Amino acid sequence: MTQPSHKALVPFVSVDNMMRLVHHVGIEQMLRDLATYVEEDFRRWELFDKTPRVASHSDVGVIELMPTSDGEAYGFKYVNGHPKNTAEGLQTVTAFGLLADVYTGYPVLLTEMTLLTALRTAATSAMAAKYLAPRGADTMAMIGNGAQSEFQSLAMKAICGLKSVRLYDQDPKATEKCARNLAGSGLEVIRCRSAEEAIEGAQILTTCTADKQNATILSDNMVGPGVHINAIGGDCPGKTELAPGILDRSEVFVEFPPQTRIEGEIQQMPDDFPVTELWQVITDARPGRRDARQITLFDSVGFAIEDFSALRYIRDRIKDSAFYIELDMLADPDDPRDLFGMLQRSGAAQPA
Repeated sequence: MTQPSHKALVPFVSVDNMMRLVHHVGIEQMLRDLATYVEEDFRRWELFDKTPRVASHSDVGVIELMPTSDGEAYGFKYVNGHPKNTAEGLQTVTAFGLLADVYTGYPVLLTEMTLLTALRTAATSAMAAKYLAPRGADTMAMIGNGAQSEFQSLAMKAICGLKSVRLYDQDPKATEKCARNLAGSGLEVIRCRSAEEAIEGAQILTTCTADKQNATILSDNMVGPGVHINAIGGDCPGKTELAPGILDRSEVFVEFPPQTRIEGEIQQMPDDFPVTELWQVITDARPGRRDARQITLFDSVGFAIEDFSALRYIRDRIKDSAFYIELDMLADPDDPRDLFGMLQRSGAAQPA
């Protein structure tokens, strides 16, 4: 990375500029681009600092920091998860992120990450399905039709060739919202009246519900052989979506086991429950799907390296563009030892 300018101005991507950037690139192309960046970083997984996210839990939700570094850049995301927010007209999840130069410690990007997290989560899901879903899979059950559902559906279309999505949510208004937003997307959209109906004929089953509790969105007898399950709703302690019997019958793939064993579906299982890390499949160190009847399960909780990849993509994509502004957020005196003098001189320059 280059050293910061004398003024130490930091590029900032606002929500408005993020939306403009997505429309400029095209949502499906951006999902493909993000999946490429995530896959590149999974291939160099061992270079990264890795730690479970730093979480502050309360009775109503969680606030988390997700940091990582590849030795050249350092990134973190601030993110919350408050399921009760929907009833109050607020987002369940909001986020912002920062990327910094390890050599100087100076930030090189500050950006909204509520939209960007939805995009990178969907891109990661589709990247995993590319390696794990049965060959020729073209139909997905989308169970939970909240804020993530359209992104998941479009990512599967853009990256895996999805043709049909079967929607179910316990709130029919959420299903109508998702179907309306996907109209004209090129996907066949089918509204379903139950989770059982949604999974009929689907080779990919995606669960993305928001309740902060141990729930059974998919019971053991609902899941037959030969499917790929994309479980993304269970992302904190005490919050799961799948019956333990499904995990017993599945080959389970995870991002970072120390985090997933705390927050993912496998928190229900013994500490020695076997899992495969997804980066090992991508680098051919471990097999992915082995046969047509196997059940594969991506127990996705979201990991800091995926956010790092998204931050890296935005840093690269906004260069020489109009999709950011510069923030004067770092005190940077001419003499690095004279911070107080900089303050004094600024006072003298103020009008009386």
